[in-house]
Amino acid sequence: MVISVINIEKTDFSSVEEEMEKMERYYQQEIETADREQILAWQNERLVKQVRHVWDHVPYYRAKMEEKGVTPEDIQSVSDLHKLPFLTKDDLREAYPYGLLAKPLKDCVRIQSTSGTTGRRVVAFYTQHDIDLWEDCCARAIMAAGGTEEDVCHVSYGYGLFTGGPGLNGGSHKVGCLTLPMSSGNTDRQLQFMVDLGSTILCCTPSYAAFLAESIHERGLQDQIKLKAGIFGAEAWSEEMRQDIQNKLGIKAYDIYGLTETSGPGVAFECSEQTGMHINEDHFIAEIIDPDTGEVLPEGSKGELVFTSITKEAFPLLRYRTRDICVLNRKQCACGRTHVKMSKPMGRSDDMLIVKGVNVFPSQIETVLLEQGYPANYQIVVDRINNSDTIEVMVEMSPENFSDNLGNITAMEKSLVSALKAMLGIYAKVRLVAPKSIARSEGKAVRVIDKRKI
Repeated sequence: MVISVINIEKTDFSSVEEEMEKMERYYQQEIETADREQILAWQNERLVKQVRHVWDHVPYYRAKMEEKGVTPEDIQSVSDLHKLPFLTKDDLREAYPYGLLAKPLKDCVRIQSTSGTTGRRVVAFYTQHDIDLWEDCCARAIMAAGGTEEDVCHVSYGYGLFTGGPGLNGGSHKVGCLTLPMSSGNTDRQLQFMVDLGSTILCCTPSYAAFLAESIHERGLQDQIKLKAGIFGAEAWSEEMRQDIQNKLGIKAYDIYGLTETSGPGVAFECSEQTGMHINEDHFIAEIIDPDTGEVLPEGSKGELVFTSITKEAFPLLRYRTRDICVLNRKQCACGRTHVKMSKPMGRSDDMLIVKGVNVFPSQIETVLLEQGYPANYQIVVDRINNSDTIEVMVEMSPENFSDNLGNITAMEKSLVSALKAMLGIYAKVRLVAPKSIARSEGKAVRVIDKRKI
């Protein structure tokens, strides 16, 4: 925590408390405010060690390095990073489940997982050391949002395989907050605990925060809510949505970024300035590349974000292409943190959608349709209604299974809804339509209509 001298002579305690509230807080101040030379020294040393670790223990990645003509001796500093091959989601699918594991299973204590593009899930492995460092990153995010051991941290991200709940839960413990492991859903219980236990920091998706805000106002609970900050991520959200949440809940809303592949939430987080997310550069090296050529772009350029994990033991990904489009900025931040900032993701270089915090690929939906005997003629409509994401899949029936019997159509739609939920992990509305009723295109088929961007 930053300590500054406050002259308390002739000063009442209420004004002292106000001054303390204004001060920036850090979980690991020496690391978070380290100078650029120190950060580079950490990155150089850890990158060299990590490349050797991967070369010695991950045959899959070693083969990729050999194919590119690279050995560990070629990597002496961050300036050599561009020599290494990229890793992509395709590699994670091909190497599933153990092909990228860099530690013996006896040293691993947990997995986390997200959905894959063709039914194969992304499974990330963790040693206890990995979990400790991940929780440190989340603790930094909580303290950047003003959290202290005096706070009640209300974690409404999903638990289980999803990284959101476990990550913020562990970070909250590190800070010393009273942690409420609420998980998502059951709004009545959420509000009861929020009121009865005096929750002060809310962690969830922004769409769920907006829903909770509406529910609080509908029930007239505004005066009973003690929230001061929210840490929201796992899905795209606009500045307009941030302002709406802040106004309705009377809080300051902070963004947080992460990937299951690299650990989970806490890879980057917002500070009090709310002008981008500080990347934890002692654990991750960030690059911006041209998504078409793979060329590393100069600082300040808009391009695809690439991460290299330099401290993770069990599942260390080198030059992992996130497919998120953003900009990096090293301009000095008023909060005192020196780690580079990333902008909010401005889009994707692939066709992935994020719906209710879940990664959804059109190819997943196509796989289900083909398995169920439907033609690959479909359209996905994503919208945000009452601050909650919705997804509808319009599916053409083939001439063979076409029916104008309402009962038959309803039964077929229910069957597809179940199959899609099993694949995606979320509910998607299905609407069966007549053969050849979805507009054709002479170019690339328009598979996705995302009304959240319109």
